Amino acid sequence: MRVYGVVGWKNAGKTGLMERLVTEITGRGISVSTVKHAHHSFDVDHPGKDSHRHRIAGAREVLLASRNRFALMHELRDEDEPTLDMLLKRLSPVDLILIEGYKRDAHRKIEAHRAVTGNPLIAIEDDTIRAVASDTPLTLDRPVFDLDDTEAIADFILAEVGL
Repeated sequence: MRVYGVVGWKNAGKTGLMERLVTEITGRGISVSTVKHAHHSFDVDHPGKDSHRHRIAGAREVLLASRNRFALMHELRDEDEPTLDMLLKRLSPVDLILIEGYKRDAHRKIEAHRAVTGNPLIAIEDDTIRAVASDTPLTLDRPVFDLDDTEAIADFILAEVGL
């Protein structure tokens, strides 16, 4: 499977860009899955629900299933956080996996950048960032796209991964 990342600081526009890219790329008939890294403890379960009760009781994994979707929750307990490679191996085959976050991993990425955040560009010190999508003009040694030019960004990513 081909992978490509979207990275950037908080409030840089990563999630909006990911959403638009998934819509654009799947609209071209290419299958896409996503991986999102969370930097804090998160929960997709709700106290009082059966699945939450199973987890609290000590289940290592809880699989929720219906005719519309299924979700597998794996409680790490005392285990280390899984690596991106470990997580990718758990996904079903698709044409492209878009990854939000995991900026320190070695896969190719595009950086989302908004000037208003005041954050420095990650791309300046990271060669795995192959382009920047910005809301302000930048002069760099790699392509710079308008943050809202989803079609051009999708074209670039698909060319990068050979799709």
